[in-house]
Amino acid sequence: MKNDQFQKFLLEDLQIRGEWVRLEESWLEGLGNHSYPMPVATLLGETTVAALLLTGTLKFEGRLSIHARGQGALTLLMAEATNARSFRCIARYDEGFDEVLNRSEQSLKTLLGNAQLAITIEPDKGARYQGIVPMERASMADCLAQYFELSEQLDTHFLFHVTEKNCIGLMLQKLPDYRLSEDQDAWDRVVHLASTLSENELESNDNETLLHRVFHEEKVTLFEAEPVSFKCSCSRERSQASIEALGKEEALEILETEASISVDCQFCGRHYEFDREDIHNLFSISSPH
Repeated sequence: MKNDQFQKFLLEDLQIRGEWVRLEESWLEGLGNHSYPMPVATLLGETTVAALLLTGTLKFEGRLSIHARGQGALTLLMAEATNARSFRCIARYDEGFDEVLNRSEQSLKTLLGNAQLAITIEPDKGARYQGIVPMERASMADCLAQYFELSEQLDTHFLFHVTEKNCIGLMLQKLPDYRLSEDQDAWDRVVHLASTLSENELESNDNETLLHRVFHEEKVTLFEAEPVSFKCSCSRERSQASIEALGKEEALEILETEASISVDCQFCGRHYEFDREDIHNLFSISSPH
């Protein structure tokens, strides 16, 4: 069974589309040096898989990101994916998170508190778009479904399975012509059948086997799988831009006590170093003789 893949399928007669995402090696690479508590890793995995699933809706080159920002001990879940099926992800939580982990209930609401879900689409060429909804439902899957209900008026269903070693995600979505279909019970039936998949089945079977098991009475078109990879978009140039945003005065102030300015990528941990000459060149300052 191939791991680290994105794969579309179509229930053409029912006017319902679907996608699978499976992450294994890329998931471990994406976690990098971060040792997230399992409740955080689970939610981050769901967010990452969702971002990759949603790239299937992109009709252009660019990226799509999902941000869940909360006021609880878990303050941020963020995943960014591209039309080339690459991704990066990060989570942030405060010092009070250990106390939350000791509670018997570790729901989405308990971890994030009052939170908002933002989905941002950034074409390489074109205008940026962002949609924001409050996170009012019990799971990440249900919050994402609510996003599509409110912003796109499209019924969408998500199913996630995340462990320390892998992530699996399934998305089902009505096509616009579903309203013209004679079988208006199809959506409820398809969602119910998908919900019968067990965690063991998801891990032990490939997409084709699972689709046959669940939808064997339907005509299913399964498209070719595409590889998924972890790829950070950080660079020395982007790190340099963050120093520019810091400003000349603050940069020079740091150099009064430090030999250089360090910038670490929060996603992949890559380290970028800018010495005094780099900073002077950046701000076009004449180097002292």
